[in-house]
Amino acid sequence: MTTMQAARIDRFGSPEVIHLETLPVPRPQADEVLVRVAAAGIDPVDYKIRQGHLPMIGADQLPLTLGRELAGVVAAVGDGVIGWHEGDRVFAMSGDEGSYAHYARVPAVHLARVPDGLDLELAAAVPLAAHTAWQALFEHGQLEPEERVLIHGGSGGVGHFAIQLAKGRGATVCATGSAASQEFIRQLGADRAIDYERERFEDLGEFDLVIDLVGGETQRRSWAVLAPGGRLVSTLEDPDLTLPEAQGKVGRFFLVQPSGEQLAEIAALIERGQLAPHVDARFPLQRAADAQRHLEEAHVEGKVVLVMDHAGR
Repeated sequence: MTTMQAARIDRFGSPEVIHLETLPVPRPQADEVLVRVAAAGIDPVDYKIRQGHLPMIGADQLPLTLGRELAGVVAAVGDGVIGWHEGDRVFAMSGDEGSYAHYARVPAVHLARVPDGLDLELAAAVPLAAHTAWQALFEHGQLEPEERVLIHGGSGGVGHFAIQLAKGRGATVCATGSAASQEFIRQLGADRAIDYERERFEDLGEFDLVIDLVGGETQRRSWAVLAPGGRLVSTLEDPDLTLPEAQGKVGRFFLVQPSGEQLAEIAALIERGQLAPHVDARFPLQRAADAQRHLEEAHVEGKVVLVMDHAGR
């Protein structure tokens, strides 16, 4: 195949700015792999990019293909790539090119093998969200066994992995969510599901670690529940260390970084049955706008994925 379809934007705005374009199939550069994409995960960062709300993505970088994570099959390898071959089932955070496309170039060091028995649509839900949960808990949060962790937004893409990973590390896990998500949060293994509309997480005692996937007032209130020396890790905004309640505590904001080595560890947990992705809804590539709208507006448990149709290609 010499051409492919990709879901792209050439201006910022509502979901309607997303449109399909026919583009040349890219060639992998040195140290890159070309992946024939089977499915692409949809993440909040995708619609924030579409809205123009990420400072690092400006109008001078348009047009662009959306999407930050994918699963598929190796179609070709670039010079210098060792260990990857045509036909390998892989997943990864994408590189400079987005994943809402039939093909995408990915740095080889971002790749990991999809676990046996995991279909590619489920695999596409893993890379960015599970990377983020892993790095929040273990790299920035320094979670230890038997600690108490509070996860805000436990039913979402990152949150549903964070609950499982924290329980696997031996922590006591409490997680906030809507009334509709309480059963899902419990099924993920949380020791306590908290309905944020009816309950105050401040009433549940002290925590060693708070994972903030909500931001705003929820983050500010979280300082009060941290034990002395406790850690607050946010994926959304810098914690306000000037607040009186923050004194003697640690606050960090981070941006997720791709790592094939780390993703391979996550894949091993999935293969052993200790971690499971959950897909709430699937959409075809031509409905990428509807997929983003669903993630923005609906009650989503786990992830939303785009599924590619390679018929005739």
